[in-house]
Parts: sequence; structure tokens; C-alpha cells
Amino acid sequence: QVQLVESGGGSVQAGGSLRLSCAASGYRYESYLMGWFRQAPGKEREGVAVIASDGTTKYEDSVKDRFSISIDNAKNTLYLQMNSLKPEDTAMYYCAADSLGIRTHCSGGNCRKLDVLEVARFEFWGQGTQVAVSS
Repeated sequence: QVQLVESGGGSVQAGGSLRLSCAASGYRYESYLMGWFRQAPGKEREGVAVIASDGTTKYEDSVKDRFSISIDNAKNTLYLQMNSLKPEDTAMYYCAADSLGIRTHCSGGNCRKLDVLEVARFEFWGQGTQVAVSS
């Protein structure tokens, strides 16, 4: 049973920083993909940053120069360092995990490869940690 537990959320002023943590347990994949997603009130959940077991990372464009994803394999913990926070970063932040590899979505007989920043790409999810950024 994979368990993901997020922590580190809070309230900060614009321009401030936070570091989110995600403690993972029950994980059995040697090749994995882990990521951070967020969901603001009234909006769909969106991908923020992902990291693969080979160290490859991918970021959503709006956070590319401000956020940094990393993983400590010895501690089984995923991190998201968030700098220069903006009010539009306010959201519930979720940790996600899955095995590395291609996953596809099929609809109406057409199948496509799921991007690593898509919600549907991931099987396992944490409960989330709230981040609030005031102006």
C-alpha cells in the first residue's frame, strides 16, 4: 500500500518561500515518477513539477524559474522548494507517485500518451497541504 503524506504548507506573503515535503512509504518501484500538483478553488488540478528516478525533471511554465523539485531517496521524501511566491500560487498542493513508463489515455478508439504533468498519469496521491500567498 503506497502512502504519501505531504507537509510544509502555510501562509506567506508574496515574494516569500516555502518548502513542501512528501514522505513516501510502501513504494516498490525501482523506476518511478513523482510529482507535485495543485488545485486552486474552482479550478482543475494541474501539474506543477515532476521528477523521475533518473533525475529528469519537468516544470509547468509559470513556476519554472521559481520552484525546484528534488528527492532524497535515503529518506523516501520528495520536496518542492517554492521561492518568489505569488498570490496565484495559492492552492492545495498534492504529492503524486507512479511507476516510470508510458501510460496512455484512450477515448473513442483513439489513444494518446499521457504527459508526465497530467493528473491522469499518476495512480497514487496524498491528501494535500494548503499553501496561501497574500499580496
